[in-house]
Amino acid sequence: AFQENEIKLLTAEIERLKNFGCLGVSPSLEGLRDENAKLKYRLHFLQKSLQEERSKTAKSMININSCLQEIFGAAIQAAYPDLENPPLVVTPSQQPKFGDYQCNSAMGITQILFKTKEQKVSPREIAEKISKNIPGNECIEKVEIAGPGFINVHLRKDFVSKQLSSLLMNGVQPPAVGKRKKVVVDFSSPNIAKEMHVGHLRSTIIGESMCRLFEFAGYDVLRLNHLGDWGTQFGMLIAHLQDKFPDYLTVSPPIGDLQAFYKESKRRFDTEEEFKKRAYQCVVLLQSKNPDFIKAWKLICDVSRKEFQKIYNCLDITLIERGESFYQEMMKDIVKEFEDKGFVQVDDGRKIVFVPGFPVPLTIMKSDGGYTYDTSDLAALKHRLCEEKADILIYVVDSGQSVHLQTVFAAGQMIGWYDPKVTRVAHAAFGVVLGEDKKKFKTRSGDTVRLMDLLEEGLKRAMDKLKDKERDKVLTAEELKAAQTSVAFGCIKYADLSHNRLNDYVFSFDKMLDDRGNTAAYLLYAFTRIRAIARLANIDEQMLRKAAREEVLILDHEKEWKLGKCILRFPEILQKILDDLLLHTLCDYLYELATTFTEFYDNCYCVEKDRQSGQIVKVNMWRLLLCEATATVMAKGFDILGIKPVQRM
Repeated sequence: AFQENEIKLLTAEIERLKNFGCLGVSPSLEGLRDENAKLKYRLHFLQKSLQEERSKTAKSMININSCLQEIFGAAIQAAYPDLENPPLVVTPSQQPKFGDYQCNSAMGITQILFKTKEQKVSPREIAEKISKNIPGNECIEKVEIAGPGFINVHLRKDFVSKQLSSLLMNGVQPPAVGKRKKVVVDFSSPNIAKEMHVGHLRSTIIGESMCRLFEFAGYDVLRLNHLGDWGTQFGMLIAHLQDKFPDYLTVSPPIGDLQAFYKESKRRFDTEEEFKKRAYQCVVLLQSKNPDFIKAWKLICDVSRKEFQKIYNCLDITLIERGESFYQEMMKDIVKEFEDKGFVQVDDGRKIVFVPGFPVPLTIMKSDGGYTYDTSDLAALKHRLCEEKADILIYVVDSGQSVHLQTVFAAGQMIGWYDPKVTRVAHAAFGVVLGEDKKKFKTRSGDTVRLMDLLEEGLKRAMDKLKDKERDKVLTAEELKAAQTSVAFGCIKYADLSHNRLNDYVFSFDKMLDDRGNTAAYLLYAFTRIRAIARLANIDEQMLRKAAREEVLILDHEKEWKLGKCILRFPEILQKILDDLLLHTLCDYLYELATTFTEFYDNCYCVEKDRQSGQIVKVNMWRLLLCEATATVMAKGFDILGIKPVQRM
């Protein structure tokens, strides 16, 4: 609307300049000619931009729930113009007899009218008034009032059919999100010199999936790995490195097992007084940027990085490393800023900041002049808000850090770095991973489970499962390997993402590899079957594309209608997750889509064959198109979850 208005103004301005004689006729009007050229260029740019935006919007999948909310919002406004912020409740119907969607606003409006105006009006009467004021639209066939005041909405079949055709021709295009916002996601964040364990699994998987969702929705996403790559522990690691590999500056030390190296240095730090003193000296020299100590630090970090990357490669994770060391130079200014604004108190030599509403203060400087995690987290927050200019900032960190992060966010707000009404700063918290005994997931010896061991076990079990099903007899070696990695890593990711992240979840290979129920194994198998239907009917992609342009999708059978509506709910599912960051909603939707497809396939022949010869007699192309639309949405859902399907399983 803004661009259209500006185009009108610019067109009028060009006409004015034309009338003024500014078409390059008189040299004395050089300035006006330049102005005319600039306006024409701006007009051309705006027209092109508007055309692209319209083209993108035309291809985007429509969020039917949002459309209905706009329609009912307008109806309520027309029926009750004096009502401020009336409740707007539109949900998909749970049973076909209640239509396709329901507007349940009438009950809320009844209460508001009674409280604010002391008017007693029945919800049914309000529902009737809303229904009479529904504006003309392309999606509603009819509405019915049921019970105390529910408005049941029946969608038009030609509208649903048209949206499915658009999906088939344009692919799964995200709904338009308006201005392209910058999103910074902090996830994974292991510690240098320590192995990634099962606790890092959740942050890594959830964070990756969130990034994929925001990227698909058209946001500019920065994926940050806030590595624990600085601190006093590096003093003992460098001191141990000097003892064990004295020529480390000239010969690269063969540190094979960094976890063992860390444990050894920690044991010495706890038991050898002389070593402990030297470790503290190493910290001082490292912090003063002594070149030899910086090299030792980099060597240790590089060994860890290579180990982390093996896991990221397995799970197809993309991150930009920006550890605690990145923010070291900023910490002095952070302390000064809090001091200058009068927020700092001195307590036993420490510099602390009390944040209203939080009982425990942030320690921004220790009594020895050193900085803390509080200082580095504040520095990271400021950099992401003020330098990266994040509109949305998401920390995918376990629930145990909740109070700490909320205190840091509140401090950032208190000092004026951001306004929560403008910038969204969120902690996407998650629970712990439990073993099948419902206790914290550990090895039999009580150690934390190494992530690489877990992934290797997943690969082994996936292959065993495939061989149990005799897939090794029908798949090539290459196809079997692809199926193994797809099932192993897909099942590990899906088992995590299909649970509400706020809850703890029980890790069980047996459950996640089960090909029945809401598991990746079931969905991956269902997907390959759907993709195979057209292939087995000798219908290739080109024929499907041609049919999508020419065929009308008939939705007369109740199972066709149910599947068509389910496919088109995809945008509203994604919008819900963008709002609440709960990815299990997408998993639940994909499972519902797969089971709805099975109902359709069991009741509606896609390909009809002769019972004696098995020859194809008839191909119901509109039903094959419904298969294709289902698979297209499932493929995009898998992509957001970081799961790679295969053509043959």
